[in-house]
Amino acid sequence: MKNKIGFIEAFSIGVGGMVGGGIFAVLGLTIELSKGAAPIAFFIAGIIALITAYSYVKLSLRYPSEGGTIEFIVQAFGNGAFSSFINSLMLISYVIMIALYAYAFGSYASALIVGGDNELIHNALAISVIIVFTLINLLGAFMTGKAEDIMVFIKLAILLLFCGVGFFTIDFTHLSPTEWMPLSSVVTGGLMIFLAYEGFELIANTARDIKNPEKNLPLAYYSSVIFVIILYIVIAMVAVGNVSFQEAEKSKDYILAIAAEPFFGHSGFILIGVAALLSTASAINATIYGSGRTAYLIAKLGEIPSSFEKKVKEGFEGMIIIALLAIIFSISFNLENISVAGSLGFLIIFSLVNLANFRLYKETKANRVIAGFGFILTLSAIVVLISYNTLHAPKSLLSSIIVIAITGVFSYLYHHIKNNKKHLSLYMDKNLQKQERD
Repeated sequence: MKNKIGFIEAFSIGVGGMVGGGIFAVLGLTIELSKGAAPIAFFIAGIIALITAYSYVKLSLRYPSEGGTIEFIVQAFGNGAFSSFINSLMLISYVIMIALYAYAFGSYASALIVGGDNELIHNALAISVIIVFTLINLLGAFMTGKAEDIMVFIKLAILLLFCGVGFFTIDFTHLSPTEWMPLSSVVTGGLMIFLAYEGFELIANTARDIKNPEKNLPLAYYSSVIFVIILYIVIAMVAVGNVSFQEAEKSKDYILAIAAEPFFGHSGFILIGVAALLSTASAINATIYGSGRTAYLIAKLGEIPSSFEKKVKEGFEGMIIIALLAIIFSISFNLENISVAGSLGFLIIFSLVNLANFRLYKETKANRVIAGFGFILTLSAIVVLISYNTLHAPKSLLSSIIVIAITGVFSYLYHHIKNNKKHLSLYMDKNLQKQERD
């Protein structure tokens, strides 16, 4: 029997999932799009995440399952090709996240080694970090939960130190409305870095193992998202207030390290650089072994195996495929392409979770107005993101559409070639099926 976890552990899972490598990678892109309104861009994305958290709370309480998000999709939309496609989209979105973390790792490592972003060194290090952690996972020596807790503590401590000290050196003229980009650009800036909030949904995968879930699940979801919203807003304020917009554009791939120099000197550059390496490496490791492998096993087996050990071959096979795809993304796409693709993928998934809560409101005892508003909000965010990039960055959008289209075609063919109507069973989690039957 698994040990039950409490609020603190669930809160840590949510915060650790969100504050991975994302903030280190996308902050510069947000400043480039929003200028002095970067904190507002993070607030906009955070509100979407917070409203979506409501649907996750209701669905997690009703369907506590290791399948998490895909369990909710299956319960709302049934067993078929559509749910198979959404699981595949979630899998490719996790691959994109690994690519983003590797991209950020390469950027910060290159900056620490040569003082700037050297493409050759950047790509070599991005590939290397994915390979290293894939090999570690294949050997079975993946980081334990305690080690991950320590990593979360270290990166949060460094970021809080950055916020606490840096706040007193902010040049608030950089944050004045005269330095804001147009509202459309600010909103899009928030949507393009929405993937920085991806991670709170991992709480859903542990819902069955949380003590006093009626109290601890809602508290963990809401407090983790609110904490990260505040953290990101302050980080954005400190970064914008301590770096010129010209310097931010020049060093956008490792902007946090540059932003620490005015108040910590070169040691600040090194400190933030090391924090970025630890955070991104930790996030790559956790995503390869955890979320990515689970999504792969569901895609291949149509359910969560009752024992991962019995499916270790498939799990390892999944890790290798995920790692190879992540390497391709990390060296083929630029930061903007990765951000658009990742944010679009998770916005689609979160919109469907909100819709699932809306459809299952009698089962989840949800307020349909809130669930419906969450769906409309995430759907509107998708439309805005697509519209803006159609006008201003069609290449980034085209990359995302190609990835989603290939995922859809592959998922459809795979589902029908197997000709297995139980490819996605009634329940992803056999324990949940047993619970429902009892």
